[in-house]
Amino acid sequence: MLCHLGGAFASILVPIVLYATKKDQSPFIRHHAVEAINFHLTYFIALVVSVVLMIVLIGFLLLLMTAGVFLVLTVMASLAAYRGEWYRYPLTIRFIR
Repeated sequence: MLCHLGGAFASILVPIVLYATKKDQSPFIRHHAVEAINFHLTYFIALVVSVVLMIVLIGFLLLLMTAGVFLVLTVMASLAAYRGEWYRYPLTIRFIR
């Protein structure tokens, strides 16, 4: 759960630290850390695209939608991890497998 919520407050730093320190101890923690890292990288790409599209004014709407999706998916992933369930973020580029 810390991977997902920590990532919402400290960006990608918390999931990377948890992945580096706990990946060999628990496959469950490794899975959630990798999912959080991939999600945050995908979210960063969406933010960059939104900022670029602000020139055409559609970027403002895209930025609001991206932020809303980020919030909802982060809460869903955190709750799944808290319950001990495996969770995969939808629409996420898998940089780390």
